[in-house]
Amino acid sequence: MTEQLFLVLGGIGMFLMGMKAMTEALREAAGTQLQQILTRFTTTPFRGVMSGAASTAVIQSSSATTVMTVGFVGAGLLTMTQALGVIYGANIGTTATGWLVSLLGFKLKLGTLSMLLLFPASLLDLLGRGGWARAGRMVAGLCLLLIGLDLMQQGMQDVTSVLRPEMLPPNTVLGLLALAVIGAALTVLMQSSSAAIALALVMLESGAITLTQAVAIVAGMNIGTTCTALLASLGGSRPMRQTAVANLMFNVATSLMVGPVLLFGIDALQVVAERTSTMTALLVFHTGFNLVGAALFLPLTPQFAQLINRLLPDRPKDALITLDRAFLADPEMSLISVHPALETVTMRIYAAMAAALQLPADYRGVTALEPCRPALREIEGFLADIRLTPDHAVQEAEYSALLHQTDHLLRLLERLSQTGRIAVLGDDPLLRRPAVIAGAILTRLLSRQNVGKERRRLLRLERLVGARKARHRRGLLLGEHAGLYDLGEVFSHTDAMRWLNRSLHHLERLEHYRDLSHEVLPTTRGSDAPSETQPVAPSAGPSTGGSSTGG
Repeated sequence: MTEQLFLVLGGIGMFLMGMKAMTEALREAAGTQLQQILTRFTTTPFRGVMSGAASTAVIQSSSATTVMTVGFVGAGLLTMTQALGVIYGANIGTTATGWLVSLLGFKLKLGTLSMLLLFPASLLDLLGRGGWARAGRMVAGLCLLLIGLDLMQQGMQDVTSVLRPEMLPPNTVLGLLALAVIGAALTVLMQSSSAAIALALVMLESGAITLTQAVAIVAGMNIGTTCTALLASLGGSRPMRQTAVANLMFNVATSLMVGPVLLFGIDALQVVAERTSTMTALLVFHTGFNLVGAALFLPLTPQFAQLINRLLPDRPKDALITLDRAFLADPEMSLISVHPALETVTMRIYAAMAAALQLPADYRGVTALEPCRPALREIEGFLADIRLTPDHAVQEAEYSALLHQTDHLLRLLERLSQTGRIAVLGDDPLLRRPAVIAGAILTRLLSRQNVGKERRRLLRLERLVGARKARHRRGLLLGEHAGLYDLGEVFSHTDAMRWLNRSLHHLERLEHYRDLSHEVLPTTRGSDAPSETQPVAPSAGPSTGGSSTGG
């Protein structure tokens, strides 16, 4: 029996390593597309369910999806209501792993074939590059997973001589509750609900547990899988903790539905088991009760979000933005968290500048921009502490674009403090019109509609003002010679004209780098834009001087 125990333990370990390698390879292959799915396709709770289920099915890990969702909420990319939909969907998506294990490991019995495939897959991972290496790691992980499952099955062949269903807690309320606790403990210990479900399937097939006992254990596993998200939220922001607690409460509530199933629906499961197999019946139950749980909670999502907010109320924020430094452990998540912080500051500055450039000018927004300065300094310090992974051009391009955005916002903020020059624009007939047009463009940019068109308008306006600058300055000097203007007026109008020209440059560059940071695609326009074939290289740190021309 000692040898069989070692086979089971070794099989679990190999299954865990295989699942980890396969999940990481799948997640890396999904990359930014997975982030876009979770952040862009969650506008309603139902779409969140679909996104969460699809993401989890792709990367084969509900814990990874849930932890990512908790991080997105902390970064401000998802609201609590959107995150709840993703959590519901992650529970549905994780059932795909059980069906995959059942098909490949039990029905097709590919454990021996996996031994053959493991060698070339490992070589591909070691010697390949990029997508080939990921493919090799993915296949190697799947091979390890199936070999581990095969070892577990071998170890469980004669387990009924040692472990029999009657040795476990009885089918009473307390007994089934104890089995659920065992399932939760197994999942917490393994840090993988997929491995725990695979073990339950092996035990069920070997006759070590009955279908009723397996149902209770699997219900407990749904609760145990929330441990990873709870750990990820420790030390994080309050929205992160709210999301993790919501995940726990949802899984607990869903698992409580097992009681009525065992009382009234176990006969139906037994019929499924007789017509197919006990393993298929367990997987039908696992998928079914997660689907029912999502269907029950989906209409109540706003009320559920309010309940979470009452249990863990938000504290009023003193600062304009809050960057969680716990994200610094993950460069990808760190970069993601900077986006909403920069958007908050950008929208505040755009709104203030648009109001100041209208007629009559409204400077109230400009005078309220002081919180933007420490916010930008915090973003700058946060970016300086991010440590990118080696040879990751996409992260470098995004990082560089975020640095440039921060730099141009700091310069623009410095120029907006010069309200005297803004006032001169309204008094100068030649400068009044482009200033008002710039304000109108900013107003449209606040709605984020037709961004490309408005950015092209900014570029044309910048070039127009730049072309008029020398001619207008010459006219002012001639007017001073003719006695039409005094020297102070010449200087103030010249400074105002330069202010407008440089401000338009910062605005156009801001829009350029905002697009670049979201799309992470090279462009060819502009003196400081990257070439078509090379990503943006991260700068050593942008200057923050107000008089410099900037990138």
